[in-house]
Amino acid sequence: MIILGVILLVVGFLTGIGFLWTIGIVLLVIGLILWVLGLLGHAVGGRPHYW
Repeated sequence: MIILGVILLVVGFLTGIGFLWTIGIVLLVIGLILWVLGLLGHAVGGRPHYW
């Protein structure tokens, strides 16, 4: 999710499409939150860790 967010940010920035930029930011933030929760030992989506 983090990688997809970064890709959408780059594509949205290069093409000037604001919608891709917004989706990229949202995916990046959600991915980082899930990653941090996984690092802290919280179960994410029924899994003991999140990659």
